[in-house]
Amino acid sequence: MLNSSRLFVSEFFFLERRRISEFFFSGTGYLTACFALMVGSEGRAVGVEHIPELVDTSIENIKKSAAAPQLNDGSLSIHVADGREGWPELAPYDAIHVGAAAPQIPEALVEQLKPGGRMVIPVGTMFQELKVVDKKLDGTVSVRDETSVRYVPLTSKEAQLRAN
Repeated sequence: MLNSSRLFVSEFFFLERRRISEFFFSGTGYLTACFALMVGSEGRAVGVEHIPELVDTSIENIKKSAAAPQLNDGSLSIHVADGREGWPELAPYDAIHVGAAAPQIPEALVEQLKPGGRMVIPVGTMFQELKVVDKKLDGTVSVRDETSVRYVPLTSKEAQLRAN
C-alpha cells in the first residue's frame, strides 16, 4: 500500500532545499502543518478547506503542534474556501498539494502555480492517477502520472454535505 503522505512530501522535497516561500494545500490541516514545518517561518503554508468546522478543528490541532509558532506569526494560515478555486489572494504558489481527487486538473490551480513550481493532485473519478504538474519558467506546463490512487472527490461544500 502506497503511503500517499510520504509520496506528497517526496514530490516537494526539492522545496525544502530551496526554502521556497509559499505553499497551498487543500485538506484538514495535517499536511499543511507538516509543510509549514518544512519551509519554516521564512516560508508560507496556506490551507484551504470548505467545511468551516474542519477549519476550526485544524486550527485547534495546529495550536497544539510544533507548527503553532507558524500559525501565530502568520506564516501558516487556514481558510474557509473552495479548494477547486485555490486561494488566489496569496498566489502565485511554489507548490500546490491537493488532498482530494478532481475530475480534471482545475485551471484555477494551474494559474496560481508560480513558474518553476509543482502541483501534486489526484485526478479522476472511478479510476484515479496521482498527477505531478510542473510549470516551467517560461509558463508552459508538463503533467506526468506518478501512480494509481484512490481519494475522496474534490467537490463543493454542498455536494460533500449531501453525500454524508
